[in-house]
Amino acid sequence: MRVLLVDDHPVVRAGLRALLTGQPGLEVIGEASTGEEGVALAAALRPDVVLMDLQLGPGIDGVTATERVLALAYPPRVLILTTYDTDADIVRAVAAGATGYLLKDAPPEELFRAVRAAAAGETVLSGPVASRLARRVREPGVTLSPREVEILQLLAEGLTNEQIAGRLFISRATVKTHLVHIFGKLGVDSRTAAVTTAMERRLIR
Repeated sequence: MRVLLVDDHPVVRAGLRALLTGQPGLEVIGEASTGEEGVALAAALRPDVVLMDLQLGPGIDGVTATERVLALAYPPRVLILTTYDTDADIVRAVAAGATGYLLKDAPPEELFRAVRAAAAGETVLSGPVASRLARRVREPGVTLSPREVEILQLLAEGLTNEQIAGRLFISRATVKTHLVHIFGKLGVDSRTAAVTTAMERRLIR
């Protein structure tokens, strides 16, 4: 099984390469430090599995990179390997088509099993992630669209409506419309309350 690593931390990539190289049947064929580089290498090297981090510094994030990788002519399986476990992160990654979602504090043996399972097309979720998804199914609460999550995250970073519009290439009127929907779903009436409530419910970081 040919594996491509996509992570912006050299130490993490080195550790993953060392772990995977010692496993029978697993071969690390490339490393990328950005989402754009990961997509390019996935197209050129045609790995069986891409181990994808979510936060990749400047440029596209792991979710967008996953979407682009899976749109290739010969798409590999994508296994998210990250430290982030908010509901928003998990839902976005699964919606993008990721085969699995694993946390970086998982034991090596779990990582090896996950890579092999992902290569076989099986869905792989770490225990905490599976529990969070199961809870969402049992207790369906607020469901925000990916765009609404993006806007909430930018609100949490302190951006104004105008700045959000510029960042997302949409009009200020569209931002206001999204905010109205967000306030209604969260049952709040201010930007501060929206951010606080979303963080409490782990909808955003």
